[in-house]
Parts: sequence; structure tokens; C-alpha cells
Amino acid sequence: MKLWYQSLARQTESTPYGEILRATIATAVEPGTQVDMRGVSQSPGIGVHYRFLEHHDLREVIFNAMQAEREGYDAFLIGNISDAGIREARECVNIPVLGLCETSLHMASIMGASFGLVTISPKWNLRLMENVQRYGLERRLIGMEAMDTTPIELKRAMIDKPFRQSILDQFNLAAQKLLDKGAEIIIPAGGDIIVFLAESHTYEIERAPVVNGIVELIKMGEMAVKLRKITGRFTSKRLSYAPPTGEYLQRTRHFFGDDVYPDPKNI
Repeated sequence: MKLWYQSLARQTESTPYGEILRATIATAVEPGTQVDMRGVSQSPGIGVHYRFLEHHDLREVIFNAMQAEREGYDAFLIGNISDAGIREARECVNIPVLGLCETSLHMASIMGASFGLVTISPKWNLRLMENVQRYGLERRLIGMEAMDTTPIELKRAMIDKPFRQSILDQFNLAAQKLLDKGAEIIIPAGGDIIVFLAESHTYEIERAPVVNGIVELIKMGEMAVKLRKITGRFTSKRLSYAPPTGEYLQRTRHFFGDDVYPDPKNI
């Protein structure tokens, strides 16, 4: 089984974040599962919670999903809490496409009756609320507590362990506020925080599970591939994720190239 893990950090595979991410993924994979991490290379990869920056990441994510299918990958995993490009990628390919946010939210809903999100900065909150609403889980959400960090500070924490501890202290304080409000599950909403928590083996606080979205994403990716092999289907190609067909598809491919959109006969 081959999984393409798409990070939205720039050239993730050769960064300190990539090293910790690789170790986190290694704890989750089953024997025989190959996970290839890919960062972005055509955009700055410095923060999809800014709309302009996300716009430039999206194209690469979508085209990478199509590349993953052409190269024989069994699933495409979007390892960013924004789930940037998830709808477009599902429309463009036949293999399962899963996102870090959607997976984390649904897993939290299985684990408990309510959840809270610890975000990396107040800027993230509205962006993540859009995802919660899109996935129809507002009634499960107790609230969000924002940490006071920046992308630059999180990169520093990758190599500065005392500073990393200060980030974890912020997370614990925010998580406690959510528990006091009644959250049964805590969701760290940011890949940097998730790998820090995995490294420190923090999977539970006061009997409340802490969702490790990266671990859950890998396991859900493996499950999606196995389900598709058993049943021959996974992503619905009716309505929301249906690709163009007929003359519409021909015109699209004439403009973007023959590799755009899967062969409808394979759906």
C-alpha cells in the first residue's frame, strides 16, 4: 500500500519538521504500508490561514493528487488542518482523498460526545469554524482556544527544545480551558503542535483523549484503501465530486492537458 502524504509546508521532507513528522508517521503505519511525504515547492508554504497564501497552495495540492494517482498511490492524504484542496482533489481523482481536519473532527465525534479545538493563533479560529460547519459538526463543538504563536515561532520550536516546551505549556493551558467548558475530546489544530505532542507521548489529558490527527489520518488512509479493495468504491462520484464528462471533459483536457481528471470508465 502506498500513501501520498501532502504537507503544506515548503519542502517538508528536508526540514526539521519533516524529521519529526516522519517519526510520528512511523509509529502509525502497518507493515507493508509506504508513506511518502511531500511538501509544496511552487508556493511559500507559510500559512494557509491567509487566503492569498492558501490560493497559491491549492493548485499544487490538486495537481499533486492527480500525480499521485498516475504514479500508483492508493490514497492521497492532505496533512494540513485547513484541508486545503480536499474537495477539488476528490473531484479530480478516483483514489481516496482524506484531510487532517475532517478526519480529526469525525474521529473526535466517535471518541466522545463533544470536542474542543486548540488552535495555533486567533487567525485560525474562523477558518476552522468554516470546516466544522462544512462537516456538519457544530453541535459537537464546545469551543476553540487559541494559542499565541506564529509560523515563525513554531519553526523555531522545531530546533529549540526549551522554547518548544513553552509552546506545549500554552497548549496544555488552552486544553484545560476547553476541558473546564465540558469538552470530552481535545483536538490540536496544527501539524506542528501535533508532532510535538506525539513526540512527548501526549494522547490524553485528565481522561480526555487528545486526537493525534496525523496518526488518525494515516490509519484512516489505510482503512480507506482496504475498503476500496474490498468493495471497489470509496469516494462518491455523484454530484459533489462528479468530474466532467463528454464534450465538457474534452474541452477541459484540451486546455489543461490529457492528465486532468480521471477516465470516467474507471469510476
